[in-house]
Amino acid sequence: MAPVTIRSELRFILNGQDITLRDVTPNQTLLDWLRLSRSLKGTKEGCAEGDCGACTVLVGRLTPAGDLVYEGVNACIRFLGSLDGCHVVTVEHLTGRDGKLHPVQEAMVDCHGSQCGFCTPGFVMSLYGLWMQTPNPTDQQIEIALQGNLCRCTGYEPILRAARAIFSYGGTTKDPLLVEREAMTARLRALHDGARVEIGDDRSQLVVPANLDDFAAVLEVSPTATVIAGSTDVGLWVTKHMRDISPAVFIAGLDELKSIAVNDGIVSIGAGVTYSEAIATLSRHIPALGSLITRIGGQQVRNMGTIGGNIANGSPIGDTPPPLIALGASLTLRKGAVRRIVALEDFFITYGKQDRQPGEFVEAVRVPIPAASEKFAIYKVTKRRDEDITATLGAFRLTLADDDTVTEIRIAYGGMAGTPRRAFAVEKALLGQPWNESTVERAMERYAEDYTPLSDMRATAEYRALAARNLLLRFYLETTTGATPVQVSRYEAA
Repeated sequence: MAPVTIRSELRFILNGQDITLRDVTPNQTLLDWLRLSRSLKGTKEGCAEGDCGACTVLVGRLTPAGDLVYEGVNACIRFLGSLDGCHVVTVEHLTGRDGKLHPVQEAMVDCHGSQCGFCTPGFVMSLYGLWMQTPNPTDQQIEIALQGNLCRCTGYEPILRAARAIFSYGGTTKDPLLVEREAMTARLRALHDGARVEIGDDRSQLVVPANLDDFAAVLEVSPTATVIAGSTDVGLWVTKHMRDISPAVFIAGLDELKSIAVNDGIVSIGAGVTYSEAIATLSRHIPALGSLITRIGGQQVRNMGTIGGNIANGSPIGDTPPPLIALGASLTLRKGAVRRIVALEDFFITYGKQDRQPGEFVEAVRVPIPAASEKFAIYKVTKRRDEDITATLGAFRLTLADDDTVTEIRIAYGGMAGTPRRAFAVEKALLGQPWNESTVERAMERYAEDYTPLSDMRATAEYRALAARNLLLRFYLETTTGATPVQVSRYEAA
């Protein structure tokens, strides 16, 4: 590998200003820096865990193709170390030099979308991001864009009216991000100098690798470093648990981890691909996965969180591992220049432990596309439908013979054990049997052999056990000719 230039400063753009930071700690959040160091108080702190959206800002970045995209993110769990080469936009940037409000702000005022005002900047920034991508959105698109924003007093109807009205205000010729897009693209391109960023020492070190090979080299030297992609989980380690994450290696900007491709019935997803980046491809080829993604966090979380991070984190309630296991997905793991392939179901060993050697990282995941004859479904059980942590999640993939005999069945759950796991005893009870209610009811009795769930704040063990059994029954009902889905969203029902 060619020698890498090392730079000891972060460089990014804040609104219209070039920023250079040399004194940055790994655990310094964008929210704290904006409020405490820059006195930009429009960005609020509400939950400090990426749930309420009061801290929403836009972050512009260049895609591997060279396009400039802006996405709403949670500043409360976004670290400064992840912003090298980016454009950070706060609510203060929307108001023009003449003091006039932006069309998004005007609509919020005219439709009475603000009462106490605490959450308003976050709503404005989320609607701004939506407006730039979809100037005249549908109600469903509006609601999806606002999943990650909570209002404490106004109620959502005035805000929805404002979202619908933005288009009528026009104003694209005065929008700062649209007017300056070409110039901003050039400025960001100039910031990408191909250098590795290293700031701090052994007690508090921040590293932004220059490229994928450099990342592999860094991790070989520092195998215990905290690897941070989207920080949707690691951010809470800092804001809620006050954990020391040094040395921290930030990889969100590595283009080599951003690839997603479909070849020979396989969807190959780089470990750095975010949920938002993956949803179009997955919705087209594996629709159930696309629907699941819209229930993972809010839009801000989906713009930051990565599928590779969700897997590498090893959480027993991670949403993507169970369906990927049911589909027979595999991982590419890399250490230095050496790669190996492992089945995803074998990657999870026990709670908090994965089949990953020191200095090894998840580089990509390969997901087989179900055949047209196969039946595949994912069911996520939560206390509320949107933006909630999973109590249990079941994924089912079924192949039937012409006489409706089960020839292949893979069932995987999250939230039922210390790791995402297959239901081998249940699968055995179904395999080779006729796909009918009697078979399913007998198989439901075998769940206790596969899982001994725990009770926690999300659900009791008894509830999880009952829900898991009933999800199999639901899958049977929905895959039986003439059956109707037993629970859908209002948009799916329409």
